[in-house]
Amino acid sequence: MNKVKVALIGAGQRGEVYTDYALKRPLEMELVAVADPNEGRREKFKAAHGIPEENCFKDWQELLSKPRLADAVLICTQDKQHFEPTMQALQAGYHVLLEKPMSTSPEECLLMGLEGEKSDRIFSICHVLRFPPFFTKIKGLLAEGRIGRLMSIQHNENVGYWHHAHSYVRGNWRNTAESSPMILAKSCHDMDILLWLAGEECLNISSFGMLTHFKPENAPEGAPLRCLDGCPAASTCPYYAPDMYLTENIDWPTSVISTDLSFEGRVKALKEGPYGRCVYHCDNDVVDHQVVNMEFANEVTASFTMSAFTNEPSRTIKLMGTKGEIRAALEKNEIEVTYFDSGYKETISMEVPGGHVGHGGGDHRLVEDFLAMVREGKTSPGLTSASHSVSSHLMAFAAETSRLEKRVVHMPDFARSILA
Repeated sequence: MNKVKVALIGAGQRGEVYTDYALKRPLEMELVAVADPNEGRREKFKAAHGIPEENCFKDWQELLSKPRLADAVLICTQDKQHFEPTMQALQAGYHVLLEKPMSTSPEECLLMGLEGEKSDRIFSICHVLRFPPFFTKIKGLLAEGRIGRLMSIQHNENVGYWHHAHSYVRGNWRNTAESSPMILAKSCHDMDILLWLAGEECLNISSFGMLTHFKPENAPEGAPLRCLDGCPAASTCPYYAPDMYLTENIDWPTSVISTDLSFEGRVKALKEGPYGRCVYHCDNDVVDHQVVNMEFANEVTASFTMSAFTNEPSRTIKLMGTKGEIRAALEKNEIEVTYFDSGYKETISMEVPGGHVGHGGGDHRLVEDFLAMVREGKTSPGLTSASHSVSSHLMAFAAETSRLEKRVVHMPDFARSILA
């Protein structure tokens, strides 16, 4: 088996998730270069993967200005920093695995898709939900006709109150101008999985949602700007930062608040950094709940609900067909099929552990699939190729347009307006 050499642009949490594959399967993948403006993160990857100093770069421009260092590049920068390194990496001859979303601009998504089509390089997007056995099994059940003709889908993304507070109130994806709308940053995964399961292009889309709770007027009386500044609601607030980040558990999400994860380092991070702020006194503007309705070309309809106000991150789905229905929960890795003719209920339990971290095994399988395509020199579009992903990204942009403008968006017209 030929080892695939990979360079990483953006050494944050998602970059670590994907490149951990090289540590677990060193005969298949080797991380040979890293680019990130944060010296602490660069040093962490340099030590973990044995990267030579000359292959550690402060920015992606420096890395891509060198003669090609690897077979492929993983791009895991912040949302607004995807377009330029991706285009230059493809033009430099790298295969590219790009973290979602492709871009915060629909025009850039279309341009990236076109670049991928004309390139002889593999260009895949990290839509990890297409890879876990859970969704693969559901797709297979539909293909087998187990529930007859698919008619309707109900899909829920339960973000989790603490996860929403961490990532979308205090964290990197809290503000649309700095990152992207919630439907794109968090739920382009879900738009993609609905498009995949429906099996046809989306024709019409509408959406409603707003930021209701995480606002100053809902702060406890006397709440300071930072939790450590003597909050009177410390014992009752579920979002009190020390209860989230100053425990013995330093796994995600605590692992991303500082490069120094000692107790003292974490206290310093809460006093000075974004994760110590009161959730009611942040500069967040993304929605905390949203619904999306979709009509597909094959007359399948779908509804999607995203909500911050759930206990744990989870995804649940119900698919309704002419001969039966499927109910399933990703975190339980359990699928129930009910057949109308007999009333029989079949329960399918998946063996791969589910959960938010790892996306039910999808993270690992995504990287495995990408490496296999690179080794085999495939030129046909993969399961999450950019050409496929453009459609689901446009669904997310259209949903946000619908939410803001209070109207149904006709997808063909929307796409034409972007092309114009």
